[in-house]
Amino acid sequence: MTPEQLAEKILQALAALAADGTIAVEGGLPGELKVERPKNPEHGDYATNVAMQLGKRAGMNPRAFAELLAAKLQDDEAITEVSIAGPGFLNLRVAADAQGKIAQSIVDAGPAYGSTDALHGLAVNLEFISANPTGPLHLGHTRWAAVGDALARVLTAAGAKVTREFYINDRGNQMDKFGESLKAAAHGQPIPEDGYHGEYIGELAQRIVAEVPGILELPVDEQSVAFREAGYERQLKEQQDQLEHFRTKFDVWMSERSLHEQDGVGHAIEKLREQGHLYDADDALWMRTTDFTDDKDRVLIRTNGEPTYFASDAAYYVNKRERGFEVCMYLLGADHHGYVNRLKAIAACAGDDPEHNIEILIGQLVKILKGGEEMRLSKRAGTIVTLAELVEEGGVDPLRYTLCRYPVDSPLTLDIEEMTKQVSENPVYYVQYAHARLASILRNADELGIKLDEFEPGLLSHEREGDLLRALAEFPRIVATSAELREPHRVARYLEDTASAFHKFYDSCRVLPRGDEEVEPVHKARLTLVSATRTVLANGLDLLGVSAPERM
Repeated sequence: MTPEQLAEKILQALAALAADGTIAVEGGLPGELKVERPKNPEHGDYATNVAMQLGKRAGMNPRAFAELLAAKLQDDEAITEVSIAGPGFLNLRVAADAQGKIAQSIVDAGPAYGSTDALHGLAVNLEFISANPTGPLHLGHTRWAAVGDALARVLTAAGAKVTREFYINDRGNQMDKFGESLKAAAHGQPIPEDGYHGEYIGELAQRIVAEVPGILELPVDEQSVAFREAGYERQLKEQQDQLEHFRTKFDVWMSERSLHEQDGVGHAIEKLREQGHLYDADDALWMRTTDFTDDKDRVLIRTNGEPTYFASDAAYYVNKRERGFEVCMYLLGADHHGYVNRLKAIAACAGDDPEHNIEILIGQLVKILKGGEEMRLSKRAGTIVTLAELVEEGGVDPLRYTLCRYPVDSPLTLDIEEMTKQVSENPVYYVQYAHARLASILRNADELGIKLDEFEPGLLSHEREGDLLRALAEFPRIVATSAELREPHRVARYLEDTASAFHKFYDSCRVLPRGDEEVEPVHKARLTLVSATRTVLANGLDLLGVSAPERM
C-alpha cells in the first residue's frame, strides 16, 4: 500500500463519519491529505495529524476526533493497528498483505514507476546554460549541465512539459574579440591583450585555416569576421558534443543574435510599451523596473540607438512567453545574483506575475580538488577548468551524481579522488553497487530456473522487508516533491537511503534457496521485492542522468 492509497482510505473513513452525522467539519472535508513515515518506526508504519487539523473545525477536542477516526479505520482489513499519540496524532500499521502488494505494482509499472501528475500540463522553459561560443564550457557550466538536466528529468516525471534551452551569447564585443584572436593566431601574431589566450585558440585557428580554403587571402577587414564565424561554428559544435557526452540534452539552442536579426527586440519593446512601463530620458529608452523591486531603472536603447544586453534579456523573456511557456526558469551562477530582481521586473513590466511566470535559481561556486590541491587552470583553456577535463578526471557518472547530490544554493567542494573511489562511503558507488547486486540476484534466480509466476504479498512480513517496502512506496512522493521544490538532490539522498534499506534487508532475509532446498513461495515473494527495488534504483538514477550498471 502506498502512502497515497492509505491517505485515500483515511479520506473515505472521514467521509463515512460525516455521512452518518458523527462529525461535521466546518468548511467541509479536505480533498487530499498526506501521511508520513514516523521518525520512530516503533510508532507505526505511517502517521497523520489530520485529527489535529480538523478537530477544532468539528467543534471537538482533536484527541476525541482522533478516537472516532481510529475506530472507523480499524474496520479496514488492510490496517492492522491504529494508535493515538499526544494531542491527536494517528499512528497506523498496515497489514503485510496490503503493504507487500506495492512490490508487484512497481514491477508491473517498470520505468513508469515514480512518475506523477503533480505538475500535470505545466509548460516550462528551462534555460540552464547560457554561454559564449568562444571557448570550452567550464566548471560553472558543468554544475548546471548536471543539475539542470536532472531538474528537467524530474519536472517531466512530475507531469510538466519541459523544454530545455541553451542560450547562445553569440552577439557583441566578446564575439568580435574571439574573431580578432583567431585571426592573430592564424598569422602568428600576438593575441590582443583583451582577447582570448588559451592554447585552444591557436589549435582552432590552425584548424580553420586548414578547413576554410582562402581565408588568409581575404581582405584584412573581412578576415576577422570570417574567423569569428568559422570559430563560432566549430566551438559551438564542440560544446554540443561535450554536453551530449555528459548526457545533457537540449531541445532548443537559442541564438541571442537571432533575437535581433528577427526584430525580436523591437517587437518586445512594442509589447512593453503597451504595458506602460517604458519612458524616454536623456536620449535613451528606459524600463521603469524600480516599480517592481529593482534597485534602478534599466536602459533598453542607448543614446547611440544600440540596444543593451538588458534589451536582449527582455526580448528573450517575451519570446519565451509567446512560445507558450507558463513558467520560465533560469539557472544562473552566483555572480549573477543581481539579475534576480531585474529579470522579475521584466516579467512584471510585461504584465506577468513575477512570483509565478518566472523563476531564477542561483547556483553557488564549485571547487574541485585533485591530490589535495584545488584545480584552477586548464591545459587548453589557460584560466578555467573545463567540462571536458572534469569528465576525463572524474567520469560522467561520479561527476553527475555528485553535482546533483547537493542543493545548488550551497557552495560545493568536490574531491576527484574521493568521488571516484569504489568504496561504500562513496555515495554514487554505494547506489550503483546496490543496483548491480540486485541485478546479480535476479540473474542467479534465472539461472536456477526460478520464475516469478506466483506472488504472495503477505509473506513479506519481516521487519526489514517492511522497511524496504515503505521506502519503495515513497518514491513517487520524492519525485513530486523534488519537482515542486526544484530540488533534484532529494532524489539522490532518497536513493542512498533506499540502497541502505535494501542492504539491511538482504543481510537479514535469505532471498535464494540454499543448495538443494526447494523453491518456496517466500523465495518468489522476496525476488519480487528485489525486482521492485532494482526498478526504483534504476528509475531514480535515470532521473539524475546516471547509469544503472548490471555488473560492477
